[in-house]
Amino acid sequence: MNDTATHTDVPRSFFEFVNRPIAGWMRPVLIVLTFALAASYFFPLWRIAMEAPQYPEGLRLDIYSYKLEAGNDGHDLVEINTLNHYIGMHKIDREALADLDWMPYAIGVLGLLALRVAAIGAVRDLIDLAVLSAYVSLIAFGRFVYMLYKFGHELDPHAPVNVEPFWPAIIGTKQIANFTTHSLPQLGSVFMGTFTGGVFALMLWQLWDGHRKARAARAAAG
Repeated sequence: MNDTATHTDVPRSFFEFVNRPIAGWMRPVLIVLTFALAASYFFPLWRIAMEAPQYPEGLRLDIYSYKLEAGNDGHDLVEINTLNHYIGMHKIDREALADLDWMPYAIGVLGLLALRVAAIGAVRDLIDLAVLSAYVSLIAFGRFVYMLYKFGHELDPHAPVNVEPFWPAIIGTKQIANFTTHSLPQLGSVFMGTFTGGVFALMLWQLWDGHRKARAARAAAG
């Protein structure tokens, strides 16, 4: 099949282009990406771990989009909150992380929109899905960073142990007193990033392909 675009293949304007259906091969790819997005619900998005001489096995806290799960059958969270109490930090529980309560709904909405684009979507719908996916990911990460800031800076001045306000580790490792803290994305974030990155890649390919065909048509006409 000749890859050179004809005048009938190429839209006369960008607005006509974005109203055209997406490439057929993208539809099954979007379905696969939707499965990756759904999987992000079942795996932790982030892990916060702490090590210290008095805790040789460490303390672990996994953050899901809808729950917290601590190591040692949940006892690690009790230990973490006890330590936080001494330096005046807020208690960590699901209520304290209420800023993330919208995430399961966002995952569901993105999944439904992705399936709609896969079934009957046009280029315009793919662009909307890419922008919305990026928005959800950036807002979720931004709220997480802000919560860490609040935990480290809104300290009780009457706490048994006074420490200077600090910013807990966001990504990587940080030393706080005699504790080594680790903060790293987990499989749930990998799945969500795969979905967002995949949708963006499909959008960019679709825009590039449309531009390529339009340029070929102009060259053939000239």
